[in-house]
This record gives sequence, structure tokens and C-alpha cells, in this order.
Amino acid sequence: MKNLAILGSTGSIGQSALAVVDAHPGRLRVAALAAGDNAALLAEQVARYCPAVVGMATAEGADRLRQACGANAPTIVGGAEGLVAVATHPPVDIVICASAGTAGLEAVLAAIDAGKTVALANKEVLVMAGALVTEAARRKGVAILPVDSEHNAIHQCLHGRDRREIRRLILTASGGPFRELPADALEKVDADAALRHPTWRMGRKITIDSATLMNKGLEVIEAHWLFGVSADQIDVVIHPQSIVHSMVELTDGSVIAQLGVTDMRLPIQYACSYPERWEAALPPLDLTRAGRLEFHAPARDRFPCLDLAYRALRTGGTLPVVLNAANEIAVDAFLDGKLGFTAIPRVIEKAIGAHDVENVTTLEIVRRVDAWARDCARDAAQALELSA
Repeated sequence: MKNLAILGSTGSIGQSALAVVDAHPGRLRVAALAAGDNAALLAEQVARYCPAVVGMATAEGADRLRQACGANAPTIVGGAEGLVAVATHPPVDIVICASAGTAGLEAVLAAIDAGKTVALANKEVLVMAGALVTEAARRKGVAILPVDSEHNAIHQCLHGRDRREIRRLILTASGGPFRELPADALEKVDADAALRHPTWRMGRKITIDSATLMNKGLEVIEAHWLFGVSADQIDVVIHPQSIVHSMVELTDGSVIAQLGVTDMRLPIQYACSYPERWEAALPPLDLTRAGRLEFHAPARDRFPCLDLAYRALRTGGTLPVVLNAANEIAVDAFLDGKLGFTAIPRVIEKAIGAHDVENVTTLEIVRRVDAWARDCARDAAQALELSA
């Protein structure tokens, strides 16, 4: 029996993780849960899975959860301490980090320090502090197992292989809802259109990142830290069908691909069962009905966020911190209707252009640069809003 802690249990990844628990009640047990602000849904999860420790993003949210749970409430901790309490709960074997944005960074580092296996669905953790996280995991002998479908696919392709055999990692991208729109039409798209992803059901922020291709840019940085390869060894291809989840080209020219149904329960289960393989409560992939599988080069001129991410990775240091923070601010402004779709990369470019890069040696540096980048991006977004 493996005991799980799920950070972000009320989000789409967290709910998929709980579905995996439901499918394997004799192998997986929920020991701790944490969520953002959805106290009502978290209370339902507490009643069903009976975790010993529960975290909420705020003290006010923790109070609402206590009221919703009533006399049978478990230990409930609010704020950042709640995430850490869940991630370090002693019986926990695997911490599934599905919390959105940057909130999970301290919790992941705390989980590693406590010797927990980390199943990582939050790419921002490695984008912001990849050097700190991977060094901590190496020092503690802790595994970081990717849950993102693309990195999970690469992990499967590389299982048992010498990393010196890698020539290239190939991340696939659906291309989002606007992959065929001309540049002038992109100027006019709104948040409702951007949130209609053609393949995956995801949270609002990651869905916008998919539409701008920033999600794939963040995944390029994440792949660098997970697999120890350079920016020049990571490529991106548009694959609208989302059946090939990613590929690895080996030094002899062979390409190994992982294919599967488009369901996040599959990579989550892989991270929970590794190194074993379990039966999955999912339909098999029917290749005879899959139809044509297409692959295209990304339109970097229309979606400049991808190249901004490569720029941040190649420069290194704190520049990926700025990239991530500025993107979060720009996406929030777009979702609020204050910024146009094509202004998102312009805000990010202004922030990374204004930054004096430092080495990432402490968490305090990450947090300071993150706060600076958010202020810089807010100013840039406001200036673009006023000039519109």
C-alpha cells in the first residue's frame, strides 16, 4: 500500500489522481490533501478519503473547511504551512504536486527533505528553481517522477536506458485552439475562445499557456532539469491529435515514441506504480480508429512565447524565474480582459529584457526575483493597456 499526499486535490489533475486511487483501492491510500480555495469540494474529498492532514491556501479557507467538515474534521492547516504539512506528513510515500503556479515550490523542497518521492505535475517548480530542486533530490536520493503527459512519456521511453544514448527529446504539442489562425486574427481573440482547448480539459491558466505555446516553452525548461539535456537537444513539434505524447531520438537515429489515450489518469498512475505497471481503468488506444497522425513545426513567428522560453533556458540563472512570473501576470491580465492575446509575449519580453540575471543559489533569491518580475510585468501590462 502506497500512501499519497495530493497538493491541489480539487483541480483537474488532483481529481484525476483521486480517480486513480479509486481504481486501485488495494494499492493506494490518501493520507493527506491540500487545495486552494474550494472548501466545499475539499470537504467532500475529506469525507470520502479520510485524510489525516488537510491544507488550505488561506486561513480563511481553512476556517470554511472546518465548518464544512464539522465534528469529523481532520487536522486542518491554513496558508503555506498547510502545503508543507501535507507534503511532509510522516506516513506519506508519494507527494503528487498538482498545485497551480508557484505555490508548491516550498512544499516540494520540504517533501524532498523529508525523503518523499515527488510526482510532479507543476512545471513551474522546476522552471523557477530547477537547480535547487534537482540538487536537493540528488542529495537526498529522492526520485522526481514527471506527471506532465509529455515528460511522463519521455520517462517511459528512457526507462532503463543510458542517458548518453540521447540525441534529442521531442515534445509534442496540440497547438491549442489557434494553431491555424493568421496573425491578424490572433489580435482579436478573447479569453472564452482561448479557453476552448481542442484536446485536454485543464485549468484556466495552463489552457491559456497552451494557446500561446508558453506551456510548451515551460516544458522545454522542465525537460532540461528532469533529463539533464541542453536546450539544443530539446525540440517541439505540433501534433494536433495528442496521441503521441512525446518521443526520444537516440544516437543511432532510432526514434522511440509513447502513445496512449488522452487521459491524465494514465501518467498519474504510472508515477504511482513506478517501476511497476498496473492495469488501468481506461479504454485501450485503438490505432485503427486513430486516423492520420500529423506533425508540424510550431509557428514561432505567431507564437513567440516558445522562443522566449528557449532564450530564458539558454541564458539560465534567474531569467526563467522572470519568464514564469511575467507570464502569470500577463495571463491573469488577459483572462481579466485587460490585455490582448498578442500582448502576453510583449509583457514577458519587457520583463526579461529589464532583468539583470543572477545565479540561483537560494530560495530567497528565487522569491525576490519572482516578486520583482511580477511588479515589472504589472507595469508593462498597464502601459500596454493604456496604449491600447
